Amino acid sequence: MKLGSLLPSLPPGSRLLLIRLRSLGDIVLLTPSLRLLKEWRPDLRISVLIESRFHDLLRGNPHVDEVLSPGEGGGIRQAVARLRLVRELRSRRLSLCINLHGGPASTFLARASGAQWKAAFAHFRKQSSYDFAIPDARTILGQAVVHTAEHQASAFFWLGLPRRPVPASELFVSDAARDDWRARLPSLGVPSGRPYAILQPSALYPTKEWPAERFAQLGEYIEKEAGIIPIFSCGPGESSRLDRVERASVRPIRRLEGLKLATFIAAISGAALFAGNDSGPAHSAAACGVPLVVIFGSSNSRIWGPWVQPERSSSSAAAAPFRIVQNEYECNPCRGDRCYRFDRPECILSVTFEQVRSAVEAVLKGVSPQALTANKG
Repeated sequence: MKLGSLLPSLPPGSRLLLIRLRSLGDIVLLTPSLRLLKEWRPDLRISVLIESRFHDLLRGNPHVDEVLSPGEGGGIRQAVARLRLVRELRSRRLSLCINLHGGPASTFLARASGAQWKAAFAHFRKQSSYDFAIPDARTILGQAVVHTAEHQASAFFWLGLPRRPVPASELFVSDAARDDWRARLPSLGVPSGRPYAILQPSALYPTKEWPAERFAQLGEYIEKEAGIIPIFSCGPGESSRLDRVERASVRPIRRLEGLKLATFIAAISGAALFAGNDSGPAHSAAACGVPLVVIFGSSNSRIWGPWVQPERSSSSAAAAPFRIVQNEYECNPCRGDRCYRFDRPECILSVTFEQVRSAVEAVLKGVSPQALTANKG
């Protein structure tokens, strides 16, 4: 088959399977590609295979026809679930499976999907499982640096999707999730009509976590100087991060933990400001059009920064102001699981409160007064 002709040559109504098992940020950054595909060929039936804990990220997305789970758990339970999934996939008579994840589980599922054609990036293992090896995104796009949203879109461009600017990431919040969040606001001490901010002090690695005492200082500043109520959030198993912030605060903090993902996204979407570490929630805030400040340490902000573009369709959120705060080091970026140069991760620890405060002030200057007079939750 001629290079770049696969997607255009698929018959009307063809079924596509996209495998992107996790994580929160990666799935949010897949949404621009989903829009590109559906706007180009609305007839394509697109199924996305992601872990069930992330399904709420794609619920209500008009560019996805089906969200599937790879089967979780362990042992016999997982094996039975995956065999059931394989039967379902084969019954759909897939025209094309694109593995955007890599790794043994996604490789097995791609190979077992029964799709007529299978494609994956050339650096993934088990290339014999695929019909098409997608080159490096930098080669496809002719760019030295490629953002993760562009990286995922490049696979579709190489397979024949007409190339155009990659739109912003986007999330669609249900009315039920918004109602659930509104009902929780009084218990957090957020009066009706008062704007609030979501502050995210947790991240995947310590090299990406700004110190808890500076988050405590930021919360006090936002409440006292900007009149915005700070709410501190964390993911599953991360409550110790909020404990540290609370110990450094002059009073008990408002804690947001243990929510369903849909409700958490609704909370973010209603915020007047998001400020936090480079993390999945930061990408969610960008996708919801929330003004945001993202603090970077060991990772590359040119690859993992908020994917916010000014040109959005009328059906998605308006682009919001944002700032990235990062101090550059010669060793940046690195793997991030530990600091490979210093005794401690200077990249994130060197970011001062004054730097983040200045970024917050700059972002809030770009927010309309109406947005600061009532919460949108």
